[in-house]
Order: sequence, then C-alpha cells, then structure tokens
Amino acid sequence: MHRLRTCAARLRPLTAARTGRGTSIQRTPVPAAAPRTFRHIRCYTAPVAAEPFLNGTSSNYVEEMYYAWLEDPKSVHKSWDIFFRNANAGAPPGMAYQSPPPVGETLSGLSQVQTGTQPNVEKLVEDHLAVQSLIRTYQIRGHHVAQLDPLGIMDADLDSYVPTDIITSSDKLGEVITKNSWIGNGGMKSYPWLFIPLGLYGLDESDLDRVFRLPTTTYIGGSETALALREIIRRLEAAYCQHIGVEFMFINNQEQCQWIRQKFEKPGLMQFTLEEKRTLLARMIRSTRFEDFLQRKWSSEKRFGLEGCESLIPALKTIIDKSSQSGVESVIMGMPHRGRLNVLANVIRKELEQIFCQFDSKLEAADEGSGDVKYHLGMYHRRINRVTDRNITLSLMANPSHLEAVDPVVQGKTKAEQFYCSDTEGNRVMSILLHGDAAFAGQGVVYETFHLSDLPSYTTHGTVHVVVNNQDDPHYWVVNAPIFHVNADDPEAVMYVCNVAAEWRATFHKDVVVDLVCYRRNGHNEMDEPMFTQPLMYKQIKKQKGVLQKYAEKLIAEGVVSRKEYEEDIATYDKICEDAHARSKDEKILHIKHWLDSPWPGFFTLDGQPKSMSCPSTGLSEELLRHIGSVASSVPVENFTIHGGLSRILKARCAMVESRSIDWALAEYMAFGSLLKEGIHVRLSGQDVERGTFSHRHHVLHDQNVDKKICIPMNYMCPKQAPYTVCNSSLSEYGVLGFELGFAMASPNALVLWEAQFGDFHNTAQCIIDQFICPGQAKWVRQNGIVLLLPHGLEGMGPEHSSARPERFLQMCNDDSDAFPKITEDFAVRQLYDCNWIVANCSTPANFFHVLRRQILLPFRKPLIIFTPKSLLRHPEARSSFDDMLPGTHFSRVIPEQGPAAQNPTGVKRVLFCTGKVYYEFTRERKNRNLDESVAIVRVEQLSPFPYDLMKAETDKYTQAELVWCQEEHKNQGYYDYIKPRFLTTVSSARPVRYVGRGPAAAPATGNKKAHLMELERLLETAFNLDSFKGQS
Repeated sequence: MHRLRTCAARLRPLTAARTGRGTSIQRTPVPAAAPRTFRHIRCYTAPVAAEPFLNGTSSNYVEEMYYAWLEDPKSVHKSWDIFFRNANAGAPPGMAYQSPPPVGETLSGLSQVQTGTQPNVEKLVEDHLAVQSLIRTYQIRGHHVAQLDPLGIMDADLDSYVPTDIITSSDKLGEVITKNSWIGNGGMKSYPWLFIPLGLYGLDESDLDRVFRLPTTTYIGGSETALALREIIRRLEAAYCQHIGVEFMFINNQEQCQWIRQKFEKPGLMQFTLEEKRTLLARMIRSTRFEDFLQRKWSSEKRFGLEGCESLIPALKTIIDKSSQSGVESVIMGMPHRGRLNVLANVIRKELEQIFCQFDSKLEAADEGSGDVKYHLGMYHRRINRVTDRNITLSLMANPSHLEAVDPVVQGKTKAEQFYCSDTEGNRVMSILLHGDAAFAGQGVVYETFHLSDLPSYTTHGTVHVVVNNQDDPHYWVVNAPIFHVNADDPEAVMYVCNVAAEWRATFHKDVVVDLVCYRRNGHNEMDEPMFTQPLMYKQIKKQKGVLQKYAEKLIAEGVVSRKEYEEDIATYDKICEDAHARSKDEKILHIKHWLDSPWPGFFTLDGQPKSMSCPSTGLSEELLRHIGSVASSVPVENFTIHGGLSRILKARCAMVESRSIDWALAEYMAFGSLLKEGIHVRLSGQDVERGTFSHRHHVLHDQNVDKKICIPMNYMCPKQAPYTVCNSSLSEYGVLGFELGFAMASPNALVLWEAQFGDFHNTAQCIIDQFICPGQAKWVRQNGIVLLLPHGLEGMGPEHSSARPERFLQMCNDDSDAFPKITEDFAVRQLYDCNWIVANCSTPANFFHVLRRQILLPFRKPLIIFTPKSLLRHPEARSSFDDMLPGTHFSRVIPEQGPAAQNPTGVKRVLFCTGKVYYEFTRERKNRNLDESVAIVRVEQLSPFPYDLMKAETDKYTQAELVWCQEEHKNQGYYDYIKPRFLTTVSSARPVRYVGRGPAAAPATGNKKAHLMELERLLETAFNLDSFKGQS
C-alpha cells in the first residue's frame, strides 16, 4: 500500500529535482498490514474478456481480493494467489486464470504458468498509475505547451515556463532539448519541445508499444478501451497541445469535467461540413474587408480596428447561432473599444452608412447631450438569425474608456430582461462579455462581476466571456470557469471552441471563457507606433500573412471554394461598403438616438419626448396607508416564529399606524408598497439591506425555528401586485452598483435602489457614478431612474462612516450657478427634466416617501441621489402624520419655517438655511435659547436642481434678516460651495450669505468623541449668536 500511496502522490506536480533522465525511484518494502488510504482502479495486461470472471458485476469483489493479496498473499485462497501472481507476471491472455479442481480433489494439481514476485505486482500498478498520471498531467497543464500564438514567438500568457512532466512528442521520448522559440511553417507556432524522459514516470522506451487500459477519466480512446503508450501520447498531444488549450481541471464537479473531456478528447470531433466552411469564410471576408475599407477611407482616424483578430466576428456569430439553437431570444453584449465598429457592422448589423457618418467631422449632432466617440457607442437591433431562422434581439451596451466597467452593467440588464420575461433559468436571455487580456487580469471589477454569478438575485445563469488576447502583458486569470484557449489564426478551431462554449452555457448555466490568442497589427490604435516598445513582435507581425488569406488558401486547396468564388465574394462585400459610403454622404446631421442600446417602447412619444411635463400628486388614500401599515406590522405567514425583538418592532409599527404617524422605515414601506400595488417592480439591493444596516428595515423575516425559512411581507400586499425584490449583495460596491444601474436600464416601470452600507462606501464605485450615472444621458441619450441611498451624517463615529461626500455629487450637477432661470408654471418638473440627476436630503419621513414615489410618477427618468439619515431613523421628533401623505400632497423641495417666526417675518433677525438631520439640532438649540421668533429655519430638501423659485420666495419674505447657510460638514465639504453661488444669484448678490459650520479639513470628521461634541457646540453657538457676524461686510 505504500507503493500505491507513492504512485498517487505523483499526480501532483513534480519538483525540479525529479526531472532528470536518471531519476530513480526508491523502492521501500510494503509494511505489513499497512492501512489502505488510496483506492486504485487496476489495469491487467491480459484483456478482461480472456478471464471469464473479470466483469462489471464481480469487479469490486476482485479488487478487494487483490488488495488483500497485496497485503498478505496467504490471506486469500490458493487459486487467487496463483491468479494474481500469473497476471502480474505477464501471463498470456486466458492463462492467468485456472479453474478450480473437482470437488474432493486437492489444490496440489494447480500449476503456475508464471510466478512473479511482489515487486512485479508493484511495477504493474505503478506503470498503470503512471499512465493515468500522464493523462491527468496533459489535462491539467497541456495548455501551457499548446500552439496558441499565431506569431509563433511566445506563449499566450507570455510565460516561458513549460511543465516538465509533459511528454510532447511520442517519437522523441527520452530526448531533452532546450526550448527555443522559432517560426515554423506558415507562421504558425512550432516548438522544438522540451521532451521529458519516460523515466520521470517510472517508464522507459520499451514501454512505448505496451498496451494500457484507459481510465474512465479520458475519452482519447473513442470506442477503444486500451491503447499503446505511443498512441496515448499522440492523442493527448492532439487534444491538448495543438491550436486549442483547455483549462478546466480546477473545476470540482466531476460531471462538468467529464463533459469537457468528451468535447475535446474524442478523436475526430472537429469536423465541419462544406456549408459550414463556406459560411465561416464569408464571415472572415466581412470581418477583414470591413477593416480594410475603413483603413483605406480614413487612414488617419482612430478607430481601434480588429486587424490581427479578425476571427472575433465569426467567433461571436457562432456563439449567437448556437445559443439561438438552444432557445435564446435576446443577447446583451459588452465590450471594450477594439473591434467595436466591426461588431456593430457585422454582428449587430448596424447600417453601414450610419457607422461611416461617424467619421464625418462636418456633421452636427441633432439630439440633446454631448454625445460620445464612435468606438464607445452602443446599439439595439432585433433581426432574424439566418442560421436558425429565429428572431433574436442583440444589444451592445455603450461604455466609457474605462476598461471592464461595463461588465456588471451588462449583467444587470441581462438579469432584468430575464426577470421581466420570467426566464428563471437563463434559457431565453444571455450575456456575452468581451475583454482585453490585460484588463481581464488586472481590473478588479471583473472578479466582482464573476462573484455575482452565483448569488440568487444576481445570477444570469452563465455568461460567455471572450478574451481578445493581444498578448499585452503577462497575466494569470483566476476565474471559477473553464477557459478555452484557441489560436485565433485557426478559424475552424475558433468556431469549434465557440460552439462548445455556447453549449456549455446552455447545459450547465455557468460562465465560460474563450481566450482568442491573437495580436494587434496596428498597435494600441491606428496612430500608435508599437515598434517603440515591442520591436521583435512587430517585426514578425509585418511578415505575418493575414488569417483570411491563410484560411482561403486552405479551403481552395481542399476544393471547398474556387479562387474565382473567393474573389467574387470579396468584390461583393467591397461594393456593399462603397455603396453605403456613398449614401452616408447624403446625411446632413448625426442622430445619437440611433445608437440607443436600451429603448423603452411606449414610454416616450415617437420623437423621444416625455408625454407630458407634469407630475401628479404622490399622496395616497388613508385606507391604502393603513393597509400597507398593517402588512408592515404583521407576519402574513402561519406557523412562522419571529425574533422577540422583532415582535416589539412590529408592535411599535402597529401603534404608529393606529396613531396615524410614520417613522423612516414605515415611510419607505408606504412608498414601496404603494408602487407594488400599482404594478411597479421594486428592487432594493446592497450590503445588509434586508435587515437594514441600522436594523430599522426588516423587510425579510426569518423563522427562528426553521433554518432558511423566510417571509417577505411586502410580497403579500395584494393579489395582483408587482413582485418585490430585496437582496443582500456581495461585499462589493463597484460591481453591484453597476449591476443595479444595468437592471434599471431595462425598464422605466421599476424602482431600482442601491443602498450603501455607509454613504462613503460609494467611493469604491466612483467609476460607475462618474462614467455612467452622472453623464449617461448626455453621452448616450439614455435615461435611467436608479436611486442611490447613501447614509450620511456626522454622529461622532469617526471619519469613515460620517460623510457620503455630497460635495462630489453637487459638483457634477449640470445647472448654471450664475443664471437665474425663467420661472414658469411647469418650472419644477422642467427643471428636473433638464438636470443630469437629482440630489436630495430629506428631513421628514413624509418627504422621503414622496421623493421615492415621484421618481416613478415623473414622465421621464433621472438618477436620484438621497442622503439618508442614521440617527433620525429612531429620533422621536422625526415622525410624519398621515396628513402629509394624503391625496393632493407632493414632495416639498423646500420646507419653510412653520413656527412663530413665520407669523412675523419682519421681526426675524436671522434665517438659517440647512438640509437634513442637522435641522433637529437647530430646533432644539433655538428652543433652549428662546429664539423662536427671532430665528427662522428653512430646510432645503432638494439640493439639485436648486429650487430658485422657492428660495427666492423665502429670501423675499425675510427682508430684514441675515441669510445664513448652516451645515455640520466642513466648509470645503458638504453643500456650501454649491449653495453659495446659487444663493447669491437668487438675491442678485444684493445680500451677503453667511456660513456656519465646521472649518476646512482634510478628513470628513474627527475620530475623537469629545472633539466632535466641541465642534458641534461651536457650530450651534455661531448659528444662534445673533452678533456672531457683527462688523462683517
């Protein structure tokens, strides 16, 4: 058994010390009665059919007898002893087994054909284990030596390492040659391989023609169950070391591993019909000639062409064709800029003249917004798939230059489309993500997105990832998905791999990676000079024959097409491009909306405008408020035991509903519940959102006696309601916010919210905010109604969990601080329509309720940023009455002073303008100082767009008072830099605007509790000392 454990250990990578030809294996005697720690499937030299008792029904029994005999030959019957000795000594077929003597005769008549010794048994076991180890080595690391580089000068991963336990040529075994890269025939990679001596596996060259039974973990035999070692090596090399390399052995699912082995190991799998080869050639012609046409017409324009990876187009079309055959009706795609125009033209089938118009610098944009460069634009198109004759919708998402940022956005939109068509398995909607090799390895959002794939409310049931591997940098991909490497200069290998990838996704609903190993003929872009940094590679690229030419020559030689047919196909496509170019010259303007990737049919008018410029009341009937309140304060499922602390919370909610009041959690419940009743899907996502970071929400109830039994009361609102989704996300902001943004793109009739655990955590998702949410409509004419809930407020908890950085959001608002707008009847709604996003900080639960409902009732969609409170969640004064939410009520952009000061405005000496929770600290301090008649407090609930009309009304009301902006944040943070210029514009700079708050600082808050309280005390003193600004101009 020690022998067996030693052989099993060889399945692990071998150390350098064991790689020499003279490697010897120390043989240690088998210890008596050694414990069995490794079960081994044996292979006899004699065929199974020659021994009558060796069959499937008796194999377990024979194996047990064999192990017992290995430990002690005397422990088994004499006939078994003789059989095992004969078999392991190499007895001819049928001679190892001898029938027992008749009843009554002794065993002395049993002869031994050949008697062996214990080492012979060990040698046989080791030899078969060595062959299994060899097979497994190819399966694990064969991709390291596969011929993947079209240039033949380096490995796909830029790593010169070759596994020292792979035998790469059965006719040169035992020969050791140093690996040098060189260019072989046709520019394809050809290695003088590092040939490893058979001694490494305990074999020698005399074993090359020995026949070994194949283990069940390989399909190289096809219909054969045993092969000579020479043939085993040849077939392994053909399966794993040619133009396809497969990484899959890290997958811990036996069925999936066997599926992949079957797809790549079976002999003769990669066969194509004449029609398939002709189609592939036609696609290669379109891919190549499109880039050639652009280069001829606009040689000095940056377009990030596909030269060097033209097989990407047939690769994508193959994936789409195969997926369409499996029932997929919609494909959402995301990709970087390289090859985007080609994908738009030849995969999405964007009109060529619209693509060519983008190169005309004289055309003006006809739509709103600033637009984007041509290689960032997206597209949506529904068409017939010519291979399957089925309808398919293709959507390529617009994206910024920030590589991989679009990944989670694509996944979110895919999930939304699956959700809306009840595609619970991903059979009808799927995603394809394209990556660059360096970005795929280096950008963290790739792995955040991968991690979402296994979470219930985020999975899209498998994505096909296609890596355009330009061989930019050394890279190591750590993904929990099979990786199919393929030489992009072998179109048929590419086509086969993509078929397998699409089939994998349809079969297992898991992610899969296709690595197209290629090169860039023109460097980073058409203006680049790559010889500066990669001289050797680009010397070879200049010599490299194009993949279309090589493939055409191959098919012509095979007789698949004639040279005349090939040249006619090229001429036909060239004419298509020329005709489209001629039509493009007739265009007078550019239409950005023609590049929209997420249309909302029926939501806007035919010309893309809102159907109205008004917003109805966001209030509800008291009956509905009470009904939602009763659901929020009950458990709608029988025999469901909730936590005792939660019982008290529900009782408190019930009491509030009875008293016609709500707190923050109930306000949110009222908003969500009413929208669900109206058929609006609500999705709330983020870290710990089910309970709420501050244990205030409790939208998911957990049975205390039954594990994983949950109840979501919001889904018991009424019989025909929309579903409510509330889901705790992974510990990710960048990926999850991008996902929710994509989800919100799919439909305007959904309220999609992302809540940060603390407001400042949004900065790890800054790319999504800066590149998508803030400028998305301006760049891509794409509206989005996503809501960001960002807990904010200085509570003495230190610098990290205090500020949601409102200054950053306000700085990116697009309204003009120096121009007072024209006030019209529809000013409030039109101002919202013109802004790029809405920024609010509510001070009452009712206003929070209204702003959430207004988000859906508006006739258009804008992102909404809400700075939500922490201490106000349980503040006894932070309550609202049902009266503030009844029919006819609206969101209050500004809440004016409602106390004694408002009754006598001429007697007011100072007006404090503020926002958010600091209002409650000001009212308490004002009351303590008996300044209710001298100091008015006005709350600005909607910070942007700035409520000029209401602010002017307030400043005009208090003509004799000082105007003071008050905030708890530091002066260089918070709202002051945004508020002050707009405030001065409101009063025509006729009155000064004073500042009360903390002084400038680098950190958002102090980490010292006493310092925090002292700062707050100074703030309140300055705010209510009516002489604090005396003498200042």
